[in-house]
Amino acid sequence: MSHTTRPEEPLSDLLIDGTWLAGEGPPLTRQSPADGSIVWNGHQANTDQAHAAIVSATHASLAWAARPAADRVAIVRRFGELLTSRRDAFADCISQQVGKPAWEAATEVATSIAKVDVSITAMLQRSATTRQELAGFEAVGRYRPLGVMLVLGPFNFPLHLPGGQIIPALLAGNTVVFKPSELAPAIGPMLVQTWQAAGLPAGVINLLQGGADVATAAIDHPQTAGVLFTGSRRVGVAIHRQLAGRPEVLLALEMGGNNPLVVADARPVDAAIDLAIQSAFLSSGQRCTCARRLIVIDSPENRKFVERLAAAIPRIRCGLPDADPPPFCGPLVSPAAADKVLATQETLLRKGGIPQVRARRDTACQSLVSPGLIDMTAAAADDEECFGPLLQLQWVDDFDAAILAANATRFGLAAGLVGGSTEDFTRFRREVRAGVINWNRQTTGASGRLAFGGTGESGNHRPAGYFAADFCSDPVASLESDRLVPPASLLPGLEDTQP
Repeated sequence: MSHTTRPEEPLSDLLIDGTWLAGEGPPLTRQSPADGSIVWNGHQANTDQAHAAIVSATHASLAWAARPAADRVAIVRRFGELLTSRRDAFADCISQQVGKPAWEAATEVATSIAKVDVSITAMLQRSATTRQELAGFEAVGRYRPLGVMLVLGPFNFPLHLPGGQIIPALLAGNTVVFKPSELAPAIGPMLVQTWQAAGLPAGVINLLQGGADVATAAIDHPQTAGVLFTGSRRVGVAIHRQLAGRPEVLLALEMGGNNPLVVADARPVDAAIDLAIQSAFLSSGQRCTCARRLIVIDSPENRKFVERLAAAIPRIRCGLPDADPPPFCGPLVSPAAADKVLATQETLLRKGGIPQVRARRDTACQSLVSPGLIDMTAAAADDEECFGPLLQLQWVDDFDAAILAANATRFGLAAGLVGGSTEDFTRFRREVRAGVINWNRQTTGASGRLAFGGTGESGNHRPAGYFAADFCSDPVASLESDRLVPPASLLPGLEDTQP
């Protein structure tokens, strides 16, 4: 298949059926969390436009599904090439929209580029046609696209996480309607324009902008075949309820967690400190896999670890995305997000938590909050996810108590064990309820070549990552013969049906 890069049209709010349109809904303005400057200004879609996007994708679906898989793979590969050539522009956009330090935004783009090859390999491995010769016929297993997939993107990985759903959906032959987070709207036009330039036909990908009302309208459309959501439990549960009574619509939810990091043996201590910091505070604590609870088995060595960790946390460099030297923690996504973290800290302290390190708001940037560590051993904390740089400490007496504490949550996304023996980790991964379970690796570390998803209230048994290919198609089982063959013998009671 030859590649032709089409001329790129000026970007607008929405893309519907290959045409850029102004949104006809309320205004949508995005301010930089770093300095408050306007980094996107436009309009949301209205209900009619949300429905028009679904209709556009529906009309394009038959032709796209009928394209040879090799054609779809070629377009996806071309998209990867264009994303690589535009990596700096995408990284700058991510940093401006959500406040990520420049190095971390560049890492997100690199991960998004790598998702292309991983998704192609996953499709070929997990959705391959199978054939078995049986007695006089063939048993064939094939995969068929669902139709229109609505992808609702999060703010914390505005390029990588939607890409991890859009790419496998398109490879499987689905069409897509993409609504980015209203906190990262500028990524949407850039991403969709890149797909256009890669040769994606009109209507195969469509773009909506807006908040919950726009998502609700798109979900309600009867031609929506799948909804892929990454975000909070509250919103995920609302979507689940909205789809009650519509079992024909596939729903994949990834909803975060109250993740435990259990420390059995913090040696070497420097490595344990680095692992704990990266688990709890990477992306300023705005990863769904961030450790929220540090569960430490009491011992003299582990007491020294916590003491040194508490001394190290205030030395973590926090700052604006483009600061020099670069910060580890950048601003949270908004001043309101910073307010929530600080309010959670005050709640923990009122419940009896003892501050080892207080999270504090920066005087120059209202979205920037330094990491905190609160000892909740003698206090009762709510089982909620605090989406920011705030870690709760809990001391326990032994490994049995550590597992009980790790499981004291209704969530189940990520968990980690530091130290311990092979036997300890075997027990840990068998008994701890989570979908991502690491040993001597940060909880925020995940491989694109594995499944990614959680148990409990962290998801609905539709893991993404390498397994995203599974929820992008339906298996079709066929028994086939190219000729009609009379039966060797008739079943009892059918003897008189033949002359």
